[in-house]
Amino acid sequence: MAGIGPVSQDWEPVVVRKKAPGAAAKKDEKAVNEARRAGGPIETIKKFNAGSNKAAASATGLNTKKLDDETEVLSHERVSTDLKKNIMQARLDKKLTQAQLAQQINEKPQVIQEYESGKAIPNNQIIVKLERVLGVKLRGGKK
Repeated sequence: MAGIGPVSQDWEPVVVRKKAPGAAAKKDEKAVNEARRAGGPIETIKKFNAGSNKAAASATGLNTKKLDDETEVLSHERVSTDLKKNIMQARLDKKLTQAQLAQQINEKPQVIQEYESGKAIPNNQIIVKLERVLGVKLRGGKK
């Protein structure tokens, strides 16, 4: 560099400014008033049902009426009397407690209790496990 000639910088100055106002800042009241004073364009849009909950309130009235008019009784299917008696009889024939039977089919003792009391919702996988362990066809005659 020593013998090349005069050294000069041709860098351009860098000017650091704040960011331009974002969309939220353009919408605030101060910015709108400033634009009005300067005579700038102002766009106002009325949003449908803005700031109110009228749409939600009017829709629930229809649903409430449908529910009031509904008379159908809905309930889950329960274990039949025949099935619960067959499970209990087969378990007693094998001399198993509910807990032992539950352990053999990898279920909780409460499951067996619910099936034998008729409170359980029938599950084919559990019934198949019971049939396999007890050696009895529970939903019909003996194997």
